[in-house]
Amino acid sequence: MTVTVDHRPEAPAGPPKLDRDQLRRAQQDTLDTPRMKYSLLAKMMFKPVDIMYGKQGSYTKFAMLEIIARVPYQAWERMGYWAVHHHRGRSALARRIFERIVEARADQDNEQWHLLILQDLVQRTGQRQTWLLHRAAPWLIAFFYYHVSWVLFLVRPDWSYRLNAEFEDHAEHGYMTFVAENPELDFVPDPGTYAAEYGRYRSVADLLRQIGHDERTHKLDSLESMREPRVR
Repeated sequence: MTVTVDHRPEAPAGPPKLDRDQLRRAQQDTLDTPRMKYSLLAKMMFKPVDIMYGKQGSYTKFAMLEIIARVPYQAWERMGYWAVHHHRGRSALARRIFERIVEARADQDNEQWHLLILQDLVQRTGQRQTWLLHRAAPWLIAFFYYHVSWVLFLVRPDWSYRLNAEFEDHAEHGYMTFVAENPELDFVPDPGTYAAEYGRYRSVADLLRQIGHDERTHKLDSLESMREPRVR
């Protein structure tokens, strides 16, 4: 018997890929835009990170942050599956919820590529990573962030989206500022380790600008989701 699928949620295309001029304009837009007013909860996450890894950006710090960046999307995916099961008798609603799940998975994948790229840059530049700071600590912070994200989503989904927007805003400014403070990166070729999956760029600077722009896209998506946090 042949089964025909008329409608299936497609994975989003992901953040747009920008050319060199667009990436430079995106960087300047970020630098010209004030950071969001971070909540106490967000500051409680950012402060220990700055203490342990320094206020300045680095490949090792960004790699650690990318481990954490996937967490809220994983929490939302988990809550989405719970909601699909809870509303299984309402097919239209279940479908809309599942579309949110597909979006969360796509965002996780994008953050995962960021992590793989940053880990590759860490290895290529020979930067040192320790078990405590770059394995244990990120896991503990991610564990905390994950549970905060899904508890907030359970109580007030807009709070969970807001916290993620703050995290993504922090990451966006971090990447763009790092590139601005290290102009020599414009003369370092993109190694292209994951070019087939993420794209090849003229320089490491442009590669990091693209990642920074991805974070801005995630931030804007979370702010948009705050307008209608619950699927109806």
